Amino acid sequence: MNNLKPALVILAAGMASRYGGSKQTESFGPSGETIMEYSIYDAIKSGFDKVIFIIREEFSTSFKAAIEPKLAGKINLHYVYQSLDKFRAGRPLPEGRVKPYGTQHALLCCKDVLDAPFAVINADDFYGLDAFEKAYAFLTQSVDKGKYACLGYQLKNTLSDHGAVTRGEINVNEENFITAITERKEIYKKANLAIRIDGEEEIEMDVQTPVSMNFFCFTPEFVDWSEQRYYEFLDSHDGDLKSEFLIPEVVDSLINTGAGVVSLVKTEAQWFGVTFKEDAEIVRSQLAELTSKDIYPKNLWK
Repeated sequence: MNNLKPALVILAAGMASRYGGSKQTESFGPSGETIMEYSIYDAIKSGFDKVIFIIREEFSTSFKAAIEPKLAGKINLHYVYQSLDKFRAGRPLPEGRVKPYGTQHALLCCKDVLDAPFAVINADDFYGLDAFEKAYAFLTQSVDKGKYACLGYQLKNTLSDHGAVTRGEINVNEENFITAITERKEIYKKANLAIRIDGEEEIEMDVQTPVSMNFFCFTPEFVDWSEQRYYEFLDSHDGDLKSEFLIPEVVDSLINTGAGVVSLVKTEAQWFGVTFKEDAEIVRSQLAELTSKDIYPKNLWK
């Protein structure tokens, strides 16, 4: 692996159908900041010097207009466009397909611009400085071909006061390598407890259970390895208009086939994000509170 500094890859090409708008560029901070600006601010503070945005080309003009005036000169900016026609190897597009092919396909679209280890995150999630510092440490000290990491958040730091959530429960072995990421649906807070619904049964979960929030550390070889898996995915989902090729599922495949190992890197950071319109005011309130405590400046870029 070369000595280039790690990059931050931000997944910002999603269609946000449940949210009903472009949450990637919506203002949430006290001076109009987007959520991903807080991630970039923390990433710069941690040592990252390049950010790669994965977006859809049809929104590139408005996206760049919203981001570049703030970030110019503060970090190197690169753009990659995710589109349905990329990495099809001659396969025709399924008629009627509109939705992008998911987060791992987005990473594939970065294949030609990745030249160093990188972290990948969602644009619409707040991850916290501690997570970026630990990701940068892993990417500069421990990462290698076939040796990757997932940032693990304590379940209690990812729950909502306003309804049930889905989280990826992380299981590890004695060497701290992840053995499985199991999607758990309908987890909700009940007093100081975390309760998940399984059929008609309520099951208490340990609030310190590590969960994945789609924050991973890789090398470019992981993206290369996933390309053949993507072709297999396309062949097995031919004509499916909604199927997605997702990072956690590819990570599971990597682990299960013995093609690599994925370490759990724990963070104490508080996570929050926007999935539904109702989440927006909650996020604004949380960012305002962090600002009032001087954890972040009122204007990130002044």
